[in-house]
Amino acid sequence: MSKPEGVAEAITTARAPAAVGPYSQAVAVGDWLFLSGQIPLDPATGEMVPGDIGDLTRRVLDNVRAVLEAGGTSLDRVVKTTIYLADMADFQAMNAVYATYFQEPLPARSTIQAAALPRQARVEIDVIARR
Repeated sequence: MSKPEGVAEAITTARAPAAVGPYSQAVAVGDWLFLSGQIPLDPATGEMVPGDIGDLTRRVLDNVRAVLEAGGTSLDRVVKTTIYLADMADFQAMNAVYATYFQEPLPARSTIQAAALPRQARVEIDVIARR
C-alpha cells in the first residue's frame, strides 16, 4: 500500500545490488517511483559483471526491472530514463539492447557521456516511473 501523498517511502530489494552509500535503491512518493542509478553489478555478489556493453546494459536493465517490481511497477510504466556512458562510442550497442526492454510509448530519455562512473562502470541508468 502506498503512503499518503508526499510522504517518501524507501524501496529495496535483494534482487538488485544493495546501495553502497547513503541512498536508497528507489524512493516512492505517491504514484511516482524515482530509481537511483544502476550499474552492471551482480546482485548476488556485488561484483561488476563481465562482458561487452550489451551484456552490461542487460545487467543494468535487469537491476532496474527488479527495483521497479519491488516498488510495485514495471518497465512499461517508466516515463523518463537517464543513461550515463563512459564512452559515447558504446551508444549504438547500448541502444540496441535498451530497445528490447521498452515498448511504445517509449520513455523520454537523456544520454550523457560521463568522465567517470562508480566502480569504473561503462554504463549507468536511472529512471522515473508511475506506480
